[in-house]
Amino acid sequence: MKKILIADRTLFSERKFSFKEKLEIMRQLEKLNVDVIKLPAIENEKADVLLVRTASAFVKNSVLSVAAGADKKSIDAAAAALSGTEKPMISITLPVSTVGMEYSMHMKAPKMLAWIGEAVAYAAALCGSVEFCAVDATRADRAFLEEAIKAAVDAGAVGVTLCDNACDVLPDDFAEFVGEFADICPVSVDVSNRTGLAAASAVMAVKRGAVGVVTSVGGDAVPTDVFAGIVKNCTENYGISSGIKYTEMNRITGQIKRVTEPAESETRRAAATETESIRLDANDDLAEVRRTAEKLGYDLSEEDTLKVYREVVRVAEKKSVGAAEFDAIVSSTALQVPDTYKLESYVINSSNIISTSAQVTVSREGKEAQGISIGDGPIDAAFRAIEQIIGHRYELDDFKIESATEGKEAVGIALVKLRSNGRVYSGNGISTDILGAGIRAYISAVNKITYEENNK
Repeated sequence: MKKILIADRTLFSERKFSFKEKLEIMRQLEKLNVDVIKLPAIENEKADVLLVRTASAFVKNSVLSVAAGADKKSIDAAAAALSGTEKPMISITLPVSTVGMEYSMHMKAPKMLAWIGEAVAYAAALCGSVEFCAVDATRADRAFLEEAIKAAVDAGAVGVTLCDNACDVLPDDFAEFVGEFADICPVSVDVSNRTGLAAASAVMAVKRGAVGVVTSVGGDAVPTDVFAGIVKNCTENYGISSGIKYTEMNRITGQIKRVTEPAESETRRAAATETESIRLDANDDLAEVRRTAEKLGYDLSEEDTLKVYREVVRVAEKKSVGAAEFDAIVSSTALQVPDTYKLESYVINSSNIISTSAQVTVSREGKEAQGISIGDGPIDAAFRAIEQIIGHRYELDDFKIESATEGKEAVGIALVKLRSNGRVYSGNGISTDILGAGIRAYISAVNKITYEENNK
């Protein structure tokens, strides 16, 4: 299976975003699980550096890439902004067409070739992870472009992005163009969507060897949701995949578009009103749950829809399920590993005059097992009872409970992180009972550990 890297450049939009809007876009892209979040070159050293450093606090899975290359000062600024970032990258972004080199950099080919190598080497010494972004690549002299790519790779670039800014090459010709350079180093593509053919060009380029695609939400690059949808649908026939969270893709890209496309606010307000009207109870059937999922932007498989339906019915026996509760149920139920262990029941005895005890019943392959334990509080006692059943004690790395909704009957989501063989596994649980949420979260994490151990 070939994984296609998706780098998002929504923040390169011509629209001026506020500081808060930029952070919200990056927060949503991190949730979407794009491989790279691309940021423009540092212009305002105070504001832009603060933005990158603030984003570094919550962007942990995606690479944060900052453009640079006009001069060494821009590279220094990018490196300074990225200091402390979990996965930093500097993108040396330079024109390679004759017109671009002379107009924006005032350089002829030989001088530009030397600067590409120098800039990449300088950035690599500061950051370690550097890519070379060849702007206007489709209008460059082919021999010069090949020299430029080799110079960047020799200087330490981990990959190259070839850009079709002119948008004057058809998808099959663009794919052939990309194929000429795919053997030199890992090649990604960035295609303008002014003609509406960007997604087609990107897919054809992937077939000819491209390993990554630059996308954007609401911008002029390959549309993120369109390309990710193509990859999802072509996985089986073409052996390609991506790390995008398909289940939440429509919802997350919709949230980003609320920021990037304010002109559609009236339509979105109507959609928000419709969302607020969502209210499910224990009598709603599977079809209604499926319609609700689609209305909220989730693309669930039949198996996940059934899991969500069962959880909706369970929660709805105590309170009606609105949009917020439904979101919480999907996040803790869909796209989970098979349930090796399943919670059947639990009884907790706790007071200020006796030791807290927990009796937990769990089933595995249809057979029930019961654990009884005393602990330092109800959660500790319940976790010890589960450990007694599974016959193993894992290191508890983190445990927290958050309210997903408001009110006396608020739905809570529990997060448990267990450490096994040096790796951390997280589990989620949802319930109007915080103890129940914690127990379900612990079992969820154990199921992930068990699943991975059984499938090594």
